[in-house]
Amino acid sequence: MQANELKENGYQEFLAPAKLNLFLHVINKRLDGYHNIQTVFQLIDLYDNLFIKTNESGLIRRTSHHPNIQESDDLTIKAAHLLKPFANKQSGADIFIKKTIPMGGGLGGGSSDAATALIALNALWDCQLTQQELQELALKLGADVPFFIFGQNAWAEGIGEKLTPFQTTPQDYLVIAPRETVSTREVFESLELTKDRIPLKIAGFSNELDPKNLVNDLEKGVLKEFKGIALVFDWLNQFGHAKMTGSGSCFFISLSSVDEGKKIAEKRPEHTLGFVVKGLNNHPHFNLMLGTEY
Repeated sequence: MQANELKENGYQEFLAPAKLNLFLHVINKRLDGYHNIQTVFQLIDLYDNLFIKTNESGLIRRTSHHPNIQESDDLTIKAAHLLKPFANKQSGADIFIKKTIPMGGGLGGGSSDAATALIALNALWDCQLTQQELQELALKLGADVPFFIFGQNAWAEGIGEKLTPFQTTPQDYLVIAPRETVSTREVFESLELTKDRIPLKIAGFSNELDPKNLVNDLEKGVLKEFKGIALVFDWLNQFGHAKMTGSGSCFFISLSSVDEGKKIAEKRPEHTLGFVVKGLNNHPHFNLMLGTEY
């Protein structure tokens, strides 16, 4: 269904933005099997669209078709079920997800969809959870989900859930998405840490630092394991300092202009997607989380 048709049928539209990791350092492995990291999360204006229609059946249903992921495994649907105990028993929702953010690319699409579902249904169901309470709930869905509830660019530590507001400079980016996808779990499991990395101090961190010194520690392993992805990285690297976001497989470069990005994107390798995007300061529904929207 098209957006207009969905809205005519009583659905409300909500945006779920993607993110970039401007760098990603893996500090050490924890006793619980996870890894402590440091990163800067940067929101970008590449969106999935969630259309939500509440009902009084008490049922939560996904009304869009996604053959690659079962409804029971969909983080967005899991998010709705996680929030349901805080709503009226009769509260239900039909959720239609229009995907644009590539899956398995390190752009956080699934996590962002789940976060937007929590933000939207918290308001629509009148659950009245605070932003902090939503973040704590979101952590049960995945390490990146609390960031999207946090709703602003952030310096992140721990497994990604310890968040501090971080001011970034306005910037355009070109994001290239290879056809191959990467499993976050497999990347971290194959990570060889010869020693613990010395953590950076946020007080001494500057956007003026040489970007070549700000690396993604997962990048080397992905490039070694996935030859097709490595070819895309090599191609993009000729136009700027290419960097992987998250656990891959997407790469990005900073741009001097949108026109520059469009020209490079036109030359991109076959079987890749290209997105010229702008950095955002805040989540598009930041005010809804604070209770000042609706």
